[in-house]
Amino acid sequence: MEQNKFDPIQFVGFLLISAILMFWFYDNQSTMIENQQMSEAENLVEETYENSIQTENSSSNNLKIDQRFEEEIISLENENILFEISTAGAEINKILLKNFSNYDEEPLFLVNDNKAIFSYNIPVGRNSVINSADLNYTYQIINPGSEVILTAAIDEQRSLDLTFKLQKESRIVDFDIKLNDSNRSNNYNNIELVWGRDSFRNSKSIDYENRYTALAYGFEEKKDSYLSAAGSSNKNINNVNWISFREHFFSSILILKNEVNDVEISSENLASNETLDNKFTKRFLANVPLSLDSDFSQSFSMYFGPTDYETLRAYNLNLENSVQIGWGIFGWLNRFIFFPLFSILTNYFSYGLSIILMTIIVKVAIAPLTYKSYESQVKMRVLKPELEVINEKFKDDPMKKQQETMNLYTRSGANPMSGCLPALLQMPIFFALFVFFPAAFSLRGKSFLWADDLSSYDSILDFGFYIPLYGDHISLFPILASIAIFFYTKMTTGQQMMPASQTGGVNMKVIMYMMPIMMLFFFNNYASGLSLYYFISNILTIVLMLVIKNFIIDDTKILTQIEENKKKPLKVGGFRARLQKALEEAEKQKKRREQ
Repeated sequence: MEQNKFDPIQFVGFLLISAILMFWFYDNQSTMIENQQMSEAENLVEETYENSIQTENSSSNNLKIDQRFEEEIISLENENILFEISTAGAEINKILLKNFSNYDEEPLFLVNDNKAIFSYNIPVGRNSVINSADLNYTYQIINPGSEVILTAAIDEQRSLDLTFKLQKESRIVDFDIKLNDSNRSNNYNNIELVWGRDSFRNSKSIDYENRYTALAYGFEEKKDSYLSAAGSSNKNINNVNWISFREHFFSSILILKNEVNDVEISSENLASNETLDNKFTKRFLANVPLSLDSDFSQSFSMYFGPTDYETLRAYNLNLENSVQIGWGIFGWLNRFIFFPLFSILTNYFSYGLSIILMTIIVKVAIAPLTYKSYESQVKMRVLKPELEVINEKFKDDPMKKQQETMNLYTRSGANPMSGCLPALLQMPIFFALFVFFPAAFSLRGKSFLWADDLSSYDSILDFGFYIPLYGDHISLFPILASIAIFFYTKMTTGQQMMPASQTGGVNMKVIMYMMPIMMLFFFNNYASGLSLYYFISNILTIVLMLVIKNFIIDDTKILTQIEENKKKPLKVGGFRARLQKALEEAEKQKKRREQ
C-alpha cells in the first residue's frame, strides 16, 4: 500500500495481500517427489508395453515376424519442424523444433531418439489386443518431406495404414489411422491412442521451468484445466477437445476432431529425480479412446511448437487457453490489455525498453489511485495527535476508544479504509503482470543490459553450490527491486511507524524488512523481466509519491479542511451510522452490567 504509515486496518489488508501472493507462489511451486511415486509412474508406462505384447502373444491371430525386416527412418520436414517416424513400430523417433535452442545453445527437441510413446491399442479378437508399436511397416512417400503412408499387416485379413502429413510452414502434423479389414463385421470402437513422453529441460532454472510445465486440456468447447504442476497426479476426463503436454515455452498439443470421453491422463514430476541428472521436468501420459467411422478410419492433428499465446490463438482452435495467463479478471487483463500493449511496444522498441515503457504506462494509469492513497495517509497523519490522545485517555476502555475514534473520523471527514481501498484495486494489475511475464514467450532469448535472457534469471555470480530457498547464483534485478521496495516502505512507514501496542503486538519494523527479503528470495530464480518490472515500478512509485508530496498535496490545506469539516453539522449515514449505533448500544449494555 502506498501510504506513509500502517494503521491496523491497513495492516490486515497487507497480510491478506501477502497471504494471497504466498499461496499463489506455493501452489505453483514444484515439490519433492517420493521414490515410490516415481516407480508407480514408471510401472504404468512399462505395463502399457507389456500388456500389449502379452495380449498379442495370446491372440489366435499371431503375427509372422519378418526376419529380413530392416528399420528405416522417414522424415517430414519444413522450415519449422523436423518430424521423424520409424518403420519399426511407426513410433515418433524425433521432433526437432528448428530456429530454437535450449539453455546450452543445443538443438531443441521435443522427442529425441524414440524417447516417447505413441501407439495404438487395437482389438483383433475376443479379449485380444495388439499394439501398433509391435508391427513392422512398409512405407509409401506421397509427397517427399510432407506426406507418407506406413502400412503394416496385422494378419491375412487385416492391415493398418498410418498417414502423416506436414504442410509447408506449418507446425501442425496431421495423423490418419485406417484399418483395412475384409471382414467388415468386426468392431473397432475401442481403439486407444497411447501417448506419452518425458519433457526435456530447456531453461537455465529447472525449478522455474518446471513450475510452468503441466499437462493441460480443453473440454466442453471453450473450457480448460490442467493437472497440478507440483508433484504427481492423474485424472479421468470427459468431453475432451485437446490435450497439451505443455512445457514452459514449448508444447505438444493433441487436437481431436470430436469430443472424447473416458480419457486417462497423468503427470509426474521428474525435476527432483537425481538419477536423471536434471535432464527432464515432467513425465506425461495420456490414454485416448478413438472411435473409428464407418470406413474404419479416424483423423486428428498435433501441434508442435512454442507455447506462445498469439501463435496458438491464430489457429482459432482455443489452443491459446493452454497458455497459463491467469483466471478471471487476471486473464482478462492479460488477454485484452497487456499482451496487445506489449506486442505494440516491441514493434518499435527493444524488449527491455518495452518493459520499462509498459511499466510507465501502468503507473500513469493508476496514478489517481496513488493520489487517493497518499491523500488518505496525509489525513491520517494530521489526525495522529488526536488519535494518540484518544488512545491514552481510553486505554483501559477499548469500546469507548473505538467509539471516540469513529467520532473523530466522522467529524473530520477522514476514512482509514480510503487508503487501503486504492491499493486493493491495484491488486488485479499486480497479479496479472505476475502471470504475464512467465507466460510471455516473446521474452525468451531477449537480452537487456546484463541479462542475456529476460525470460530467465539474470545471474551475475554462480556459487557452484545450492542454497535452500535461494538458489545457486545471485540475480541482480531482484536485488535492485528489493532495495527499491525497502526505500519505498521506509519512506511510507519509517517516520509514522505505529507502536506495537497499536498493531496487535506486531513489530512494524519487521514488516518493513519482510517484503524486500521475500522479493530477494522468491524472485532470484524468476524471469529477469519480471524483476525488472518490479524494480522500475517501485522507483516510479517513489518518484510519483515525492511529486505528490512536494508539489500537489499541501498538508496545511488538508489540516484546514479537516478543521472546517469538524465545524459542520454531523451527518452520519450508511455503514458508519450502523457501526456507530452498534458501538453506542454496546456501551449502554456495558454500563448496565456494571451497575
